[in-house]
Amino acid sequence: MPLPAVLALEDGTILTGKALGAQTDTVFELVFNTSMTGYQEILTDPSYRGQGIVFTNPQIGNTGINLQDDESAHPQISALVLRALSPVVSSWRAAEGLDTWLERHGIPGISELDTRFLTRKLREVGTLKAALSTHGTPAAQLLQMARDWPGLDGIDTVREVSCQQPYEWQPDAGQADWVAAEGDQNGLHIVAFDYGIKRNILRHLSAGGARVTVLPAWASAAEALALRPDGVFLSNGPGDPAGLPYAVEAVRGLLDSPVPVFGICLGHQLIGRALGGRTGRLKFGHHSGNHPVRDCQSGLSLITAQNHNYAVALDSLDLALVEATHLSLNDGTLEGLRLKNRPVFSVQFHPESAPGPHDAHGLFKRFFDLIQSAR
Repeated sequence: MPLPAVLALEDGTILTGKALGAQTDTVFELVFNTSMTGYQEILTDPSYRGQGIVFTNPQIGNTGINLQDDESAHPQISALVLRALSPVVSSWRAAEGLDTWLERHGIPGISELDTRFLTRKLREVGTLKAALSTHGTPAAQLLQMARDWPGLDGIDTVREVSCQQPYEWQPDAGQADWVAAEGDQNGLHIVAFDYGIKRNILRHLSAGGARVTVLPAWASAAEALALRPDGVFLSNGPGDPAGLPYAVEAVRGLLDSPVPVFGICLGHQLIGRALGGRTGRLKFGHHSGNHPVRDCQSGLSLITAQNHNYAVALDSLDLALVEATHLSLNDGTLEGLRLKNRPVFSVQFHPESAPGPHDAHGLFKRFFDLIQSAR
């Protein structure tokens, strides 16, 4: 018999359901994700550090957890909120069930909630702080925990997910089955800053034979450039870019060099701030695999995967130097930029994901084309 669980939101909402995963308490920022598939990749995405996820898909867990789809070494979420946990696991790839996997990693969850109600609430009032107990903590205490938690604004959560030492990425066994090479990149050296980098990004960077050196988030521009890279990549990651002044300083140093630079998600936001731009919190963020984005050059619409709560304000950038390359078709926010006088570009979405399924994969080719031109 599943234990009861209690979810408390900072606005005073108290919900009860069935516990899953670990028996513990946790405090987090609650966001909703509208993806229909790919829950394992989502739950292991380091960009979700400090957040709990409400899945709008009514049933999660039917394909279990396998040994290939992790985007990092373990789940990164703080909590999981579901309408229903699948009572069966049906996939030849599955190694264990979602419930036991979460329990093994110390992550609590709650099911049997009205996730439509929660999603509507988050859309109407914005992202909320929350606390969850799966082992009997009273609701009043959980509510106070949620209200006392400082939240993620201005907080550095990148240090919790970055690698601690530089390393050389070693392609996975069977990587060629995952990612098609974008041309022959043998002999190229890419330096990637790890703000919470996803494994599938590393697969794309190395698919054509390029050597990829991964640096901790706090590495300086001088340290990166001393490795004599042909290109520098700025990864995705969690939290508020305003809480990462050391990263902004490093990116500013990279932009002063002639080396091509490509940023994704948090990397895009850091480029924006390094250019003197302003970043701010979105009402409820972009979290799913079905966000439409307009490519300003081609006029085409891309279906993209996104996971971020902050965005770069286009009106804060110097448009004599910066060109907007992509815009959200949902809310008009900036989804991509490039510098007019240097080989630098970035996008807010995740081209390594495949919701389109391959609408944005060409951005990696664009990066390698810039590198070849610079050489």
